Amino acid sequence: MIGSANLNIMIKAARKAGKSLVKDFREVENLQVSVKGAGDFVTKADIAAEKILKEELLGARPTYGWLAEESDEIPGQDPTRRWIVDPLDGTTNFLHGLPHWAISIALEHKGKIVAGVIFDASKDEMYFAEKGAGAWMNETRIRVSGRHRMIESIFATGLPFAGRADLPETLKDLARLLPATAGVRRWGAASLDMAYVATGRYEGFWERRLKSWDLAAGIILVQEAGGLVQGLNPDDNIVESGEVICANEPIFETFAKVIRG
Repeated sequence: MIGSANLNIMIKAARKAGKSLVKDFREVENLQVSVKGAGDFVTKADIAAEKILKEELLGARPTYGWLAEESDEIPGQDPTRRWIVDPLDGTTNFLHGLPHWAISIALEHKGKIVAGVIFDASKDEMYFAEKGAGAWMNETRIRVSGRHRMIESIFATGLPFAGRADLPETLKDLARLLPATAGVRRWGAASLDMAYVATGRYEGFWERRLKSWDLAAGIILVQEAGGLVQGLNPDDNIVESGEVICANEPIFETFAKVIRG
């Protein structure tokens, strides 16, 4: 597929940063067995990847705004467009030598996500989508799952850790959802959870207390793959609220009703 100039810039930037992270990941696989060293190393790898992405994206589009995990926000001369970037989603997986992490890049225009790239560099799976052009994984067009029954469906979420206050809500979600489904997965990278909904590996995903860069690219990916995406409160702006629910169309209404209680 040949995308727009902006999409090609995003894919090129993701591949360049991905190459750097894969090299560092091989080192982490050795470091993570020691008591000290891996945490600081991963922080450096994360910052180095963001530096590459910033140079590539703002170098190509210097007037766009910038919002990313590891650096200060830049308003940009063009107030209508900004990059929303997570250089390493799934940092804890990366730190532990687990090959499930991704680079996430979204382009926002006038408050709407118009293009997104999620790169699972360790598996060389490049997910990308652009408004009106469908969703893709490498050279293959992707679509959400066609399953209609909750009991046959797998869902994904994040589980609260380190004393986060949303644990009671999440336990209530699971108590309502688990009896009605084929299972729930927690793999530790929200961007890839949404990419997996887009490619039909999961039927749906929900999570609270995410950051804009965790989910921005996933929004357009799921939408262009034929799925539905809303906030847990349907009227919320997802990028601002950090709360999301998405699924294929046949299951969305039932799934959303269960999660919303």
